[in-house]
Amino acid sequence: MTVIQPKLTPKQKALAINLDQTIYGTFAEIGAGQETVRHFFRAGGASQTIAKAMSAYDKDFSDAIYGKEAKNRYVTQNRLRKMLRYEVSLIEERVSRATCPGRKFFSYANTVTTINFDKTMKGHGWVGLRFQCHEADDYNEIVLHVKFNENDATLQQETLGSLGVNLIYGAFNYADNPRRMINSLLDDISKDNIEIDMIDFSGPAFSYVDNRLMSLQLVKNGMTDAVIFNSEGNNMLPADILYKKNIFAVRGSFRPVTLVNIDMFEKGLEMFKKDWGCSQEETEVLFEITIANLRAAGDIDERDFLDRVDVLGKLGYTVIISNFSEYYRLIDYFAPYTNGKIGVAMGVNNMLDVFDENYYENLSGGILEAFGKFFRKGMRVYLYPYKDPETQQLLTANNLKVNDSLKELYKYFKHNKRIVDIQNFNPDYSEIYSRIILDKIANHIPGWEKEVPEGVADLIKERGMFGYKEELKLKEFS
Repeated sequence: MTVIQPKLTPKQKALAINLDQTIYGTFAEIGAGQETVRHFFRAGGASQTIAKAMSAYDKDFSDAIYGKEAKNRYVTQNRLRKMLRYEVSLIEERVSRATCPGRKFFSYANTVTTINFDKTMKGHGWVGLRFQCHEADDYNEIVLHVKFNENDATLQQETLGSLGVNLIYGAFNYADNPRRMINSLLDDISKDNIEIDMIDFSGPAFSYVDNRLMSLQLVKNGMTDAVIFNSEGNNMLPADILYKKNIFAVRGSFRPVTLVNIDMFEKGLEMFKKDWGCSQEETEVLFEITIANLRAAGDIDERDFLDRVDVLGKLGYTVIISNFSEYYRLIDYFAPYTNGKIGVAMGVNNMLDVFDENYYENLSGGILEAFGKFFRKGMRVYLYPYKDPETQQLLTANNLKVNDSLKELYKYFKHNKRIVDIQNFNPDYSEIYSRIILDKIANHIPGWEKEVPEGVADLIKERGMFGYKEELKLKEFS
């Protein structure tokens, strides 16, 4: 029988670190007081753990220590990493390894801004740790971005303090199990109080870690609604890439990416830029996969997840993983970041889901509340036609049949060009279906290679993706 160990409180975790005589380091906290280090002072036995605790609160003083920041932005990932590395260099410079054998050095830092007086800015920040697993090892880093949800600065400071303790304790106790470490970050913290929307592991202890999988854990565990990573697989802060941008999104399973997906994206984006006069530089394109889609066959298959994003990455696309089953939640997620235009490319079947009232039973305002968030000003749907395999009828915005009670509402959105058909689509792709391609891949039925973008088939075969079995692969060449 598995025995579930009780979770330690921040005080208990701080005490456990203090009592470990091999752990020694510094705390540098900017913007919300010394909320993390106070746990270690209060727990007792801190004299063997804390080399220094500081709060370089004044910008001029902070600049004198860590250097100036571009555009005078201090709550940034770059600032945090500067702090971590500078403080570690001081420990190495000022503490002799000869007189302190066996010690694992660390530097904890955060740079945050809590909720403002008018409560118009909720507050956010960067939190990180640079540490050794053993005294002779190179340093590892864990960096994360947080958004505060509480409406009181003092409460946000307390939450930050607990998070810092959890990070330090987790690093020294769960470095060999990053998933457990991520789960422990919110010990003694309500998920309603804080959101972690980016995390990055680096260093020798995490050489095997794929940060895309760590991002997936954040969404899977309900610690954030969405995570984004670029075509190189690097975690991206949503605010950094979406801020004041026009956004064009394509949702799909991408299992695998087909010529239909690319045709929908390219033709839809072309219309979007023409409709709103958007340049490529002003527009962020996102390929979205939902957690619900990843769970379609049961538990999330991480290999399958990586297969999908690897193919999208090879094609040069940025990926967003979300828990937004309903489209209106995706648009609502974008809204705080930008006042720009938003476009969504989707197929006819997805549009029918949008106009299905059953999806909105959890909303007090029902489908009208959802539509208010979805069809907001500056948002437009680009609809890709669908050829019914049984009737051979091509379904478009003009002949799409929605529920009788929503006919007039549908006509309204179509009349006002909130829903438009994608023009110049390639009719040769109308009979490409991803589920059939998957079956062909798994059973080595030829022909599917011509139904996916150039280079994708080679990648699938090379890596054995989407059920492409190696033993069958060998038979093809025997």
